[in-house]
Amino acid sequence: MASHIKITKAPGTWSVRAGGAVLGESTNALELTEGDHDPVIYFPREDIAMAFLDQTDAKSLCPHKGEATYFSVVTKSRTLENAAWSYENPKPAVAEIKDHLAFLNMEEITVEQI
Repeated sequence: MASHIKITKAPGTWSVRAGGAVLGESTNALELTEGDHDPVIYFPREDIAMAFLDQTDAKSLCPHKGEATYFSVVTKSRTLENAAWSYENPKPAVAEIKDHLAFLNMEEITVEQI
């Protein structure tokens, strides 16, 4: 793994909400820290209500993690474009995040330990 990336099991139970709806809760979330960036919580896909997410055509490339695929989060009042991402085929050094989703830190989305 790139020396500046660390993946650990996130302690306790984590939830993600958007537009007042609970998108998921997990006791198996992962915390990824990368350099001096804020930690990012990755939720196992099976713990997320995927009916609220629509995959988009957006992609990005991280030299350490691989290609990210993006999802829009659909709430009752609006669609939050490209607000979640996943590494479908991450680089071997970060293989733990495969089949996990992370969410943008934004006003309409809350990721918190409960």
